[in-house]
Amino acid sequence: MVYYSTGERRPLLVRAVANPLRKLASRGLGVRHWQAVLLFVGMMINYFQRVNISAGIVPMTQSTAGAPFYSWGTSDKSLILSSFFWGYVISQVPAGLLAKRFGAKLVLGLATAIGGILCFFHPIAAKSGWQSICVLRVLTGLVQGTVYPCVHTLLAKWVPRTERGLLTTGVYSGAQFGTAVILVTSGFIFESSMGWPGLFYLSGGLSLAWALLFFWQAANEPATASRISKGEVEYIESLTGSNSASQSMPVPWMSIFRSPAFYGLLAAHCGFTWGFYTLLTEMPTYMSKVLQLNVKSNAFLSSLPYFAMGLLCFVVSPISDLLINRGTISITTGRKLFNSIGQWGPMACLIGLGYMTSEEKTWAIVLLTLAVGINAGCSCGYLINHIDLSPNFAGPMMGVTNGIAGVTSIIAPLVVGAIVSDEEDPSQWRIVFFITGGIYLVCNAIFLIFGKATVQKWNETSSTSSTMTLRNHQENDSKTIVPTSDKDILF
Repeated sequence: MVYYSTGERRPLLVRAVANPLRKLASRGLGVRHWQAVLLFVGMMINYFQRVNISAGIVPMTQSTAGAPFYSWGTSDKSLILSSFFWGYVISQVPAGLLAKRFGAKLVLGLATAIGGILCFFHPIAAKSGWQSICVLRVLTGLVQGTVYPCVHTLLAKWVPRTERGLLTTGVYSGAQFGTAVILVTSGFIFESSMGWPGLFYLSGGLSLAWALLFFWQAANEPATASRISKGEVEYIESLTGSNSASQSMPVPWMSIFRSPAFYGLLAAHCGFTWGFYTLLTEMPTYMSKVLQLNVKSNAFLSSLPYFAMGLLCFVVSPISDLLINRGTISITTGRKLFNSIGQWGPMACLIGLGYMTSEEKTWAIVLLTLAVGINAGCSCGYLINHIDLSPNFAGPMMGVTNGIAGVTSIIAPLVVGAIVSDEEDPSQWRIVFFITGGIYLVCNAIFLIFGKATVQKWNETSSTSSTMTLRNHQENDSKTIVPTSDKDILF
């Protein structure tokens, strides 16, 4: 049995797991893990759509393997890189509401398919000028804005609280692996007979293929999934806190916007987004101009930080779950600890990176890899905090925070474009890295002050019994003690 550390001898969660079917469902692989795999691949594919322009912008503006190239200036390229986020920001909140109303499966599947179709038009649009590419990137941003709210909505339904760190982080690590894969393969694609247009054609084809698989295999919630056992359905529903009636529940916007915990989460989300997308959009240019790497080396080395982040996600997430489930630290402490690692660690790396030159390529690459890789800590920090605060409204909340944070994704490339007039001048890039480090410092400090990881009162109504069960038995920000005897292990 699991008890509170306060000595109160009542179970942490409902005793229903004593049911042998639920106990069996809590061990081994289940349908929830297959859903997580589908979403992991989906995150990879959607990041192909998102990142292909960051990799392609270099060969699109210089001669490579006979492919067409265009004389776009630094400010033009900055507008292209930021235009994705103009559409991305607009669609966040509507996407969360659409997912809640019509089901995240339908919204996410359609959005991925439409984004795949848009990929095919990029090489054609480039011939008409950079303005046409900007239009396509805005449209791509509009459909991509559905991804995080939809995935969060699905995770809130499918992931038990005791597996939240591992499965949620595993799913979202697809973003890093997708970024790494497209960056590392882009160099070979650019030098192939396809040239840089091939990057967009492959992104589009894979997007359509995944959308078909997702429509076939995915489900909005355990109760509507095929080939799932009754025991696993009961196990998941008893440990998510997301009620089946939440689809018809009104979003408590006023309560959300009056919550200090929400603003702590928002600050952490904004800090991560500024840092992550500054490096994502500008790293290929930095490596090409300052570190003077060729296209193939640039592509491979640009991918290293994202491989590192993806792998570290699978290191930090089980550690986080272990520390929390054993009662070593509270959930709130865990979220703040790992978010601090994920933002203040990269801050230190960026300060060092500001003093690197082309003669110190190795150290610069090491620091870049660490600056992005250590971001993995945030996957067990702010990224799953929406579900901690409100399992029923995690999707709409993600839409709000990701939409506001997306504004920083628009501003960051424009700031870089305003600061960096000479792309080969390390001192100008130093200013960019220092600004990014300062944003990491302030935003995570706000999260430390205001952040929480307990289910909020506005998550539930009197009729949402599963949510009340979780709230009543969840840690009220106290530590939990998990005994080690097999008969008492509930999860």
